[in-house]
Amino acid sequence: MLITSSAFAEDKVTVFAAASLTNALADISAAYEKEKGAKVTQSYAASSALAKQIENGAPADIFISADTKWMDYLQDKKRIDVASRSNLLGNKVVLIAPKGRGFKVDFNSGFDFAKAFDGRLCTGDVEAVPIGIYAKQALGNLNWWNGVKTRIVGAQDVRAALAFVARGECAAGIVYETDAKVSDKVEIVGVFPQETHTPVVYPVARVAGAKNADTAFLTYLKSAQAADIFRKYGFTPLF
Repeated sequence: MLITSSAFAEDKVTVFAAASLTNALADISAAYEKEKGAKVTQSYAASSALAKQIENGAPADIFISADTKWMDYLQDKKRIDVASRSNLLGNKVVLIAPKGRGFKVDFNSGFDFAKAFDGRLCTGDVEAVPIGIYAKQALGNLNWWNGVKTRIVGAQDVRAALAFVARGECAAGIVYETDAKVSDKVEIVGVFPQETHTPVVYPVARVAGAKNADTAFLTYLKSAQAADIFRKYGFTPLF
């Protein structure tokens, strides 16, 4: 019984992942479980919230952040295995509107973005949540920030921002392209030029001290099978 229990425990892995990975990672985890017979538990939230949880001792084996900032944060706290860290995925930052309520936008500093739509603009918390940080950078570099900053709603994560727009509670939103593509209740108004924000990079790493079967799953995340699933959802594999 003891041997069986121990073996079972080692066949489980807990992944803390950015909310934007919800659909893709669920599919990859299901494929891994079917192929390897191991259990993968996923916890999704803003990278900022997950990093704080890991810092405080949450039982995660693998962390996938939607930006390098929060992985750097945990690395500075010595809470990840630095040797296991790598860049997993890329993504794009897009402007969205509720379905059928799109509006014209020119992505240049001379465009009066504040007058392009009426109502609020939803994204992640612009000081902590990765999509909000990217959004603030893009708006600032296009000289749009001052015109709309009082109308911004900073949600707890990108999926919450997406939901606000899908329900029509916000007239516009800034999310990742992959999030926009999983909802049939929003439309993409345009893609922010890559030079307006730091590159969207998803780093992955083992959490320091993790003892479960995380190494095998980390390898699987960089497999051809996983790459196909990531691409299906619009991510760009970087491995």
